Amino acid sequence: MELHDVWFVLIAVLWTGYFFLEGFDFGVGVLTKLLARNRPEKRVLINTIGPVWDGNEVWLLTAGGATFAAFPEWYATLFSGFYLPLLVILVCLIVRGVAFEYRVKRPEESWQRNWETAIFWTSLIPAFLWGVAFGNIVHGVKIDRDLEYVGSVWDLLNPYALLGGLVTLTLFTFHGTVFTALKTVGEIRERARALALRVGLATAVLALVFLVWTQAHSGNGKSLVALVVAVAALVAALVANQAVREGWSFALSGVTIVAAVAMLFLTLFPNVMPSTLNADWSLTVTNASSSPYTLKIMTWLAVIATPVVLLYQGWTYWVFRKRIGTQHLADAAH
Repeated sequence: MELHDVWFVLIAVLWTGYFFLEGFDFGVGVLTKLLARNRPEKRVLINTIGPVWDGNEVWLLTAGGATFAAFPEWYATLFSGFYLPLLVILVCLIVRGVAFEYRVKRPEESWQRNWETAIFWTSLIPAFLWGVAFGNIVHGVKIDRDLEYVGSVWDLLNPYALLGGLVTLTLFTFHGTVFTALKTVGEIRERARALALRVGLATAVLALVFLVWTQAHSGNGKSLVALVVAVAALVAALVANQAVREGWSFALSGVTIVAAVAMLFLTLFPNVMPSTLNADWSLTVTNASSSPYTLKIMTWLAVIATPVVLLYQGWTYWVFRKRIGTQHLADAAH
């Protein structure tokens, strides 16, 4: 296997990790409007992800940096062609981070309520737009012979990509709902489990249509296996949720995300951005990659740094593993 193939796999792993971790993070943000009935319950939801949300975003920074270094042509075409949706995502992530930090800086209810509304919208919008972006990457966009995107922003809003956006939004919301059931106690836990069933059923329908469409368009034998795993894991997650096995339900919803993202990258390879104008103008792991020397240096850096990052993040989740509820808020305030 060539180094550019290795880095395609590594970038796929980074995006998978990002969607697995930031997925429930976005989902909890959406639940601040869908699940919480009062401000104490919103505080509980936000506190479940408070210690980890910023660490989850490190995966996005790493995925973007790795793409820039390993596949500069891919990075250039992607960020120039998808400039507007990626800018919206970036603004949302900035506002979201500010909202988490500034929400508690003042005691006025209106101040805190406005920042909580910001958390909701800046969780929902990126959850949808990431699906739109990856839907276009997999399905193909207008790339000319100079490997440049020549379409418009309206070309990105095609039915397949919009369906992809709905899939990521509902899947991340389901992932966040089962995470909430796993991390909370009391009434909010019961309501989260009930909501997970409804959101999960909607997710299953949308995801099945999207993944079958993907398989029919550019699938292969390996992607078909990933499709089956994704669907089976989602069904199993719903069963585990009904059996009050929140840990298994969360793990299986995570497997659904991993298998779905793996399927997208399996259908994509060896392309990184297919051209709908001419297949010969597609960006591939070969014509979009950096020099072998650059990839070699990056590989050694990844071997050294990756275990440290994984150990630290795993330790963070272990420290903040306990369930919380509204009864803990008074103690914390005191």
